[in-house]
Amino acid sequence: MMGFIINLLVSAAVILLMAYALSSVHVKSFGTALWVAFLVGILNATIGWILRGIFNLVSFFLLEAIVSLIVTAIVIKLVDMFVSNFKVDGFLPALLIALATAIAIAAVGYLTGGSDDYAMLQHSLQQAALALR
Repeated sequence: MMGFIINLLVSAAVILLMAYALSSVHVKSFGTALWVAFLVGILNATIGWILRGIFNLVSFFLLEAIVSLIVTAIVIKLVDMFVSNFKVDGFLPALLIALATAIAIAAVGYLTGGSDDYAMLQHSLQQAALALR
């Protein structure tokens, strides 16, 4: 739960920073950015999951990271249609927001010790190394 809140806050901050950096992204306030980040997260988990599955089947799972960024950009454009205080002019700025958000969330995940999967893998490797001694 805490990871979700951190990711939500990081995503909102990235959206707000991208609004300051790009003239084609318009966000009224941090509250709007937080609402947009929440909607992008929810839509990415539902509609985005379906779209990623379809696009990954077409690309034979060879371009999974690129497909994920494109689907997130599509979801950002969908949220653009629903939220009145949020506007992204064009697909490229949405793709840049998706890329910046992915990088920021990965960096925060790395700095906070990574995910539970990474910790489990690291623990398993340590146990295997001890068993070999």
